[in-house]
Amino acid sequence: MVHTAHSPAEVASGTPEPIAFPFDPPRPDGEVVTLAPGVLWARMPMPMQLDHINVYLLRDHDGWFIVDTGLNLPASRALWETIVERHFDGLPLKGLICTHFHYDHAGLSAWLTERFDVPLYMTHGEYFTMRTLAGPPPEPLPDSMLTFYLRAGMPRERVEEMFAKLRRDPFMPPQPRAFTRLREGQVLHIGGRDWRVVIGEGHSPEHACLYCDADRLLIAGDQLLPRITSNVLVSDIEPEANPLKLWLDSLDRLAQLAPDTLVLPSHERVFRGLLPRVAELHAHHAQQFDIVRGHLRETGSATAFETKSKLFPRLLSAVEDMMALGETIAHLSCLRYAGEVRRVLDDDGLYRFSLAN
Repeated sequence: MVHTAHSPAEVASGTPEPIAFPFDPPRPDGEVVTLAPGVLWARMPMPMQLDHINVYLLRDHDGWFIVDTGLNLPASRALWETIVERHFDGLPLKGLICTHFHYDHAGLSAWLTERFDVPLYMTHGEYFTMRTLAGPPPEPLPDSMLTFYLRAGMPRERVEEMFAKLRRDPFMPPQPRAFTRLREGQVLHIGGRDWRVVIGEGHSPEHACLYCDADRLLIAGDQLLPRITSNVLVSDIEPEANPLKLWLDSLDRLAQLAPDTLVLPSHERVFRGLLPRVAELHAHHAQQFDIVRGHLRETGSATAFETKSKLFPRLLSAVEDMMALGETIAHLSCLRYAGEVRRVLDDDGLYRFSLAN
């Protein structure tokens, strides 16, 4: 099943002054940018609206580790061969670290680990979610999956269209057969640096960031992006989840890191301004909550599908519709668990939401 890094909505109003972008990005052709001694930034192209993913190369004393992979495409595999030949100084690849399971981040994990005979490092939650979601959606859809979208108010023909397109996803990768587990607080010793594993939730189940306190470097994956918002959705797999609360809480934990930290995100540009960016993201979702409250106040009650058009008013593709609906449910669920919103199953089998007071 397709998974993407960003919400269909972008944070509006531009970037405030405290957020700075001290490095120009590398070209997605094997070029690298040195961010600190032994810490290199490269880019993998992607043939989609979000047209790149950042990957990072960490030099150890006797080899290299890489963080994230790019999509499972021949061009990406060829680009990794170029990077290894051009920038590894004849040293071997020692390991692959994947921040989370989405296939722009782990889509080449099977190929890289086999090609270079190296271990894969992931958290337990990310590895097994990746294995569970391997392959296209089933046909016909299981009742539980279909019911989830119908109860949210999505028309059945839209559900069928959405999953028909997902079944034609060209980027579905093969799966690696083994991994080495990363845990919260674990320290990876690479090239004289201590990289501490910092777990985030919400965008994915057990997203691993890496933080070097001595050099104030944070490899943030999709947990903290400089201008777009991470996609945070509720799906049929865990329909009663509250991922937006988990994600906002994860941002607050990242905000405890040094304010001058250089953030190495998976998309867009490396930046400084961790605290103002966290504040921007909180403000963005506060606005989204206000839109939801206003819609429910105006209508009295609404389904998630009806509410979605208020949060995401532009015309969406079927896949974007799935993301937007899941993120709308995430906002409604967050308000529901906070006691602000009620949910009832009406006589038509639809979940309707209304303000609690």
